Amino acid sequence: MKRKPLCALLISSLLFCWILALPAQADELTVTAPSVVLMEVSTGQVLFEKESHAVRPCASITKVMTLCLTFEAIQAGKLNLTDTLTASAHAASMGGSDIWLKEGEQMTVDDLIKATVIMSANDAAVVLAENVAGSEEDFVQKMNEKAQALGMADTVFKNCNGLDEEGHVTSAHDVALMSRELLKYPKIQDYTLTWIDYVRGGATQLVNTNKLIRSYNGITGLKTGTTSQAGSCITATAERDGLGLIAVVLGADSTDNRFADARALLDYGFGGWSVTIPEAPALEPAPVAGGMAPTVAVKAGESPKILMKAADSQSSRRCKCRRILRPPSRRGMCWGRWCILPLGKPWPRCPSQPLRTWRPSRLDLPSAICWGLSSPCKAAFRGLLQALGKLFMKIGESNLQNAPVYCRIETQRKTAAFPGSSGQGGQVVKGPLCRREGLP
Repeated sequence: MKRKPLCALLISSLLFCWILALPAQADELTVTAPSVVLMEVSTGQVLFEKESHAVRPCASITKVMTLCLTFEAIQAGKLNLTDTLTASAHAASMGGSDIWLKEGEQMTVDDLIKATVIMSANDAAVVLAENVAGSEEDFVQKMNEKAQALGMADTVFKNCNGLDEEGHVTSAHDVALMSRELLKYPKIQDYTLTWIDYVRGGATQLVNTNKLIRSYNGITGLKTGTTSQAGSCITATAERDGLGLIAVVLGADSTDNRFADARALLDYGFGGWSVTIPEAPALEPAPVAGGMAPTVAVKAGESPKILMKAADSQSSRRCKCRRILRPPSRRGMCWGRWCILPLGKPWPRCPSQPLRTWRPSRLDLPSAICWGLSSPCKAAFRGLLQALGKLFMKIGESNLQNAPVYCRIETQRKTAAFPGSSGQGGQVVKGPLCRREGLP
């Protein structure tokens, strides 16, 4: 009778030892903060998360949205860095982290952004908000509208600087989304990477609250925040070898732990992921049946940037094209696709006909189809086929979920075979022609 418990104990011990002997997995990344997320910049893909949609305050990281709208106004020409703004009584009344603006004091937009980014000045953020929208209340409305546009479903802003206020909440995932939006303005890095600067002609020193800019390789920003309700928070951005990352930490119990968690997230991202731009294949001219020319030149679309795990650093490609083109064809018409997948991954079954590839402004019908019809009949017939084409295009788009990366292969000049076709050549269509999870 004693053998059964002994055997069970022995088996349990062996299993425990075997588990300990297994190599640690990347997914076992440990962080102390209650809510974190790691996002890749170019694709928006989440690489790691822990309670990333938990709704909570984010302190001065709120200013990321304030800066988004400020740079948006600068880009639109509504505000200039050299403009001089005047502090209102409301702005001067802000507490917490500030640069002690007095009512009526004037400061340039450039210096106010410095104070907001480097020193996390609440009063400077309010001055910017009031001059962008007229008042802080109207500015907060714009903040919430922008949040909705970015898909920040967990966020409600009540002020522009992040001071604790009932109902002023967001999530780690939403912070990553607005951080990604702010990174669209390269000028922001002139401020986020500045360690020490001065305003008021050198009378007031600004010291950056993000200590990672002095110690982490590839760091580009972005913003810290701390309040009694939010805890210690940070959205840290970095880039190495073309791989951009956003690490968001909310609710850490100390300043040291927030930096440690951000560093661990970034290390995990750079250690486990990479980006690559595959070389496009060289293609032979495409044969044309019944055209004025026997072949037409084709080219592969622009290669996309692909996010890959480090273990899948090599990729393979495969082309799938129409065997023969039938006129009339147009410059930029899709002839086929080339697919990119990590090396060794199974190839999915690709549709025999391209989907979501060629979007003409109108449906070009062969003259032979409409020959003999009156002009009103032709117009009605074209409209009917155009509507049917849009319907089939929508049906086709529903089949593009979880697809590999596709790039279009397009014709470089026209061919013609029907009456009224010119057959003249055209210029190569340039521009981004690829999209992840579907065709262009």
